[in-house]
Amino acid sequence: EMERDSGRMALLEVLRASGAGNTHCADCGVPDPEWASYKLGVFICLNCSGIHRNLPEISRVKSLRLDFWEHDLVEFMKKHGNLCAKAIYEAEVPPFYYVPQSKDCLVLREQWIRAKYERKEFVATTSISGSREGFLWKRGRDSKQFLPRQFILSASDGVLKYYTKESESPKAVISIKDLNAMFQTEKIQNPHGLQITYNEGGLTRNLFVYHESGKEIVDWFNAIRAARFHYLRTTFPTVPVSELVPKITRRYFKEGYMKKTGPTHKEVFKKRWFSLDSQERNLIYFKDPLAAFETGRVIIGSKEHGYEVRASLPRGVKGKRWKAGLTIVTPKREFVFTCENDREQKEWMEALNEIISQSLEIFLYTSNSHQGCCEIL
Repeated sequence: EMERDSGRMALLEVLRASGAGNTHCADCGVPDPEWASYKLGVFICLNCSGIHRNLPEISRVKSLRLDFWEHDLVEFMKKHGNLCAKAIYEAEVPPFYYVPQSKDCLVLREQWIRAKYERKEFVATTSISGSREGFLWKRGRDSKQFLPRQFILSASDGVLKYYTKESESPKAVISIKDLNAMFQTEKIQNPHGLQITYNEGGLTRNLFVYHESGKEIVDWFNAIRAARFHYLRTTFPTVPVSELVPKITRRYFKEGYMKKTGPTHKEVFKKRWFSLDSQERNLIYFKDPLAAFETGRVIIGSKEHGYEVRASLPRGVKGKRWKAGLTIVTPKREFVFTCENDREQKEWMEALNEIISQSLEIFLYTSNSHQGCCEIL
């Protein structure tokens, strides 16, 4: 028992040693890791330890507090540790590569861990480029069924194309300038579900795709990021890389159902699915979460241009069953919504206020929605 305790104490000292980088999970960055891989010499969180457990060839895990740690294992951990592993396994992570955090979906976290330790993709310069071709299962715009479609991505041509079996010519040629990809596993109800959005005739067009292989879908995601990074580097050569990286791809700031009424506030409230894009400053709405095209959008300007959000409905407007009101005030008109409950209303308020409080300068130079800017200013 004493030996057990002394091993645990020695291990906790290694964990807290300054400069070793062990106070956060080596793979997702969560503070206070409770587990470790004694084969790789890294301290990790419970969630990441579950992924390591599926890789017995390369990693073996123990709990820091519950398991017995032999003296030689404690010494091994002391010699290694997170920063040491990072220097080896993350030596050449390209700037465009998406490094997942603890809140990201499982497929992203698992493939990051596999890419690092199993495939050793970043020990030397990676081969991922902004060019790729292959089949992805794509949800039909009208049939709602997922069917295999051939996709071809070319960073040098600046396009992503996809083909249906029948047609020789591509079904869509998407400019990398307008392209965004984000994992949407819950919305698509697939652990590898990816949402690709682009601009078609001034409207947001959604493609919902997946691949059976987790590696394949994450490689597609990072290939799209590589192509976007190439586009941003060539379009904004003077902007520092650190400022371009957050613009490579983005996820929606908040999504969910609200009901909206029309310009006179006398129209029937209709239930819509809303997606808030904080980078483009758009609140986009769709008939349902998996709609192919947007139904409309509200451009979110800044406080200094007269935009504000109120947690109420204008006088005389009744929200019927959904009573938690929300009004976006713009210089031209008031947009009126109701939320299902007070918690949703509070979350939408916070998300919208965060964008309204940011000035527009940062937004203008990288934004695609130049038509949006004119409307705001």
